[in-house]
Amino acid sequence: MQEPKNFFIRTYGCQMNELDTEIMVGQLEKRGLKRTQDEELADLLIFNTCSIRDLAERKVMGKLGQLGRPKSRKSIIGVTGCMAMAKKETLFRKLPHVNFVLGTNNISDLNNVLDEVLETGRQTIKTDDQFEENLDYLIAKRDDTVKAYVSIIRGCDKFCTYCVVPYTRGQEVSRPPLSIEEECRRLASEGYKEITLLGQNVNSYGKDKPEWNCLFHDLLYRLDKIPGIERIRFMTSHPVDITLDLMQAIRDLPSVCEFVHFPIQAGSNRILKKMHRLYTVEKYLEKVSLLKETVPNVSLGTDIIVGFPTETEEEFQQTYDIFKQIRYSVGFIFSYSARKGTPAFRWVDDIPEEVKQERLQRLLSLQQEICVEERQDMLGSVVEVLVEKRKTQEIHLKGRSRCWKNVAFGGDESLIGTLQKVKVHSYSNQTLIGDLVTTTETSPLILL
Repeated sequence: MQEPKNFFIRTYGCQMNELDTEIMVGQLEKRGLKRTQDEELADLLIFNTCSIRDLAERKVMGKLGQLGRPKSRKSIIGVTGCMAMAKKETLFRKLPHVNFVLGTNNISDLNNVLDEVLETGRQTIKTDDQFEENLDYLIAKRDDTVKAYVSIIRGCDKFCTYCVVPYTRGQEVSRPPLSIEEECRRLASEGYKEITLLGQNVNSYGKDKPEWNCLFHDLLYRLDKIPGIERIRFMTSHPVDITLDLMQAIRDLPSVCEFVHFPIQAGSNRILKKMHRLYTVEKYLEKVSLLKETVPNVSLGTDIIVGFPTETEEEFQQTYDIFKQIRYSVGFIFSYSARKGTPAFRWVDDIPEEVKQERLQRLLSLQQEICVEERQDMLGSVVEVLVEKRKTQEIHLKGRSRCWKNVAFGGDESLIGTLQKVKVHSYSNQTLIGDLVTTTETSPLILL
């Protein structure tokens, strides 16, 4: 096989996968390859995959199957990410035209695996179960020039019965705080204004390394001091591990945004126990109450699964009522799909698909109703927006508020990468629309 000259990479799944892709792009460009957005022209094709839901897997398998049809194709094909970890060698049996499989814990081995494929012509696999903290995060090649993802902890120790993450990304491994600080300082020097700290459970940061004496809230205090970083976000937070110290950091640190993704997953104690979520509804609500008391303007997001095995109509209604009570600003709501390798896979998926979809639509309708009411309440208010990019000719610029609201307004491209105050006058779908506030205007600023 000949050394490829260019590569195409497609990402499926979460923000962690997006960051892994940015790191792989940096590695390949350092090797001398050029990235192309045209799959047909690429000598090397990489599919960075997701295994969280059945639909994501089926999309990838369908795409990879199509690539095996033209026998004349000479491209090297690699599969990385969670599906690589979940399926491992079985990918070669189902897709004999795939050249290599690289697991989530082996991103640093990309060049070595590629070398082995080129030298031997044989299918190569590298899927270690445990992550070794040896990644060169500074090599990441980002397309966004305003916002950046920063990994702080990989893996998960919670073992929710429906989730493949502990099996595809391994146990929790925290990244040294000095390494995180170095990357954030580099990003600030390059003009980045916002960082999003990533982890399957950021609230666990540092617990595996007590000798560091640096838990998640300690890390936030350190990063808040970096000049140039205007905003810090983080995801995802497991409810069990959130602390008062963390809540106070969100309240007190100017750069930390008042948005917490705080997944409840279900509103029934029986279902939560069956999911192995490690908390009750009552404990969850206590933490929500403490969070809102500590950070009065906090905005909450959630993940919810409907149609989990044995979920009754009454139990779904409890989930519906919790959503209505808390009034989440952001919700990622899905119907249950069994994932091979998880404890829940052994259980009968006994909720009919039409029932799952009916419950899903009811919850989505409630979410839309809450979002409309929230946007209506914001009419006439002023929000702080980090300007991210040009949108359209009519509404020139767009960005997000501190609490994750999409905002669009008229303005010059020179404002990209700056914080601006925008007075909201209307909305379209999920986007607030407004006008730039001049220095002479004195409307009240809200942090939403």
